[in-house]
Amino acid sequence: MQTLFSTDGLQPGVGFKLWRDLLAERLVPIDVQRLDRDAPFQAKLDVAALGPLQVSRLAQGALRCETTPAAARRHDRSGMLVVVIKLAGQSTTLQDGREAVQHPGDMVVLDHRPSVIATHRDSQALFLELPRERLESVFGSTRLYAGLSLGADLASTKLATSFIHQLIQLRRQLSPDAAERMAEIGVDLIVASLAERLAQEMPRPLHGSVVVQRAKAYVEANLQNASLDPPQLAAAMGVSLRRLQELFHERGRHISDWIWERRLEVAAKRLADPACVHMPIGTLAYGCGFTSQSHFARRFKHRHGMSPREYREVAVLRILPGRGASGQSRANRVHP
Repeated sequence: MQTLFSTDGLQPGVGFKLWRDLLAERLVPIDVQRLDRDAPFQAKLDVAALGPLQVSRLAQGALRCETTPAAARRHDRSGMLVVVIKLAGQSTTLQDGREAVQHPGDMVVLDHRPSVIATHRDSQALFLELPRERLESVFGSTRLYAGLSLGADLASTKLATSFIHQLIQLRRQLSPDAAERMAEIGVDLIVASLAERLAQEMPRPLHGSVVVQRAKAYVEANLQNASLDPPQLAAAMGVSLRRLQELFHERGRHISDWIWERRLEVAAKRLADPACVHMPIGTLAYGCGFTSQSHFARRFKHRHGMSPREYREVAVLRILPGRGASGQSRANRVHP
């Protein structure tokens, strides 16, 4: 990650003021108070881009940071939410009447509304901004879950946080398209973690939506598993196959259709991805959960009207200029 600020080498008494101004500029205008004035103040800010996601890693001392109503109005970030992943130390968050303590490995979703974050000494956390609609389209208003701690004891939380950590480490090895896909998976895993947490306390109608969202996120994370089928998915969700089928049918879907549709959509994106142009089609097919190349070719042609090889050739014509009008005409019919 790129370091934007560090108190290392600064004169005592200067670092805190600069840090306070930086937080107001990078996050939201906030009221920052030191809770441990006896110790030297230390802080550091690192940033990275994970596809479309902007990630900040904050290391700081014992502080109380409050976003007031006036500050939230002045710094309008109403279209975004913040996911905080605790890395070290301990923090306490307060929003919408929910007060929760975060330890390493925990996550919490915060809205750009009045809130308080109190950190202990040697605190570290990742801050990811997500589009509000990504969560509200699944769970409704953030007032139902903002400030709700997602504990590291949840398997889905462990999966989400470890994936984000790995993505940060490997981001420079990914093409822009691959980084965007991986970021989408990371967001899906965060959604699945929140779904699992909400499932512990939500009424049955909302619980059904949560289960379906968790199932879809699980499918995304396990598309390469050729044995993934409705019974296995139901077992992973902790519900009966009949119940999961009912939930999908209520939303106009069949479980098996959803799994194959996602496999075909992911395969189409990879066929059109310049970074995957040298990948054998058979390898690509196995990576999307197909048991054989011929099986993949039959399903793909039924879905897209052309073979995987033809689809890839047309995609190349779209991204490389000067390959002829006929190629362009066919490319215009492709919708990866």
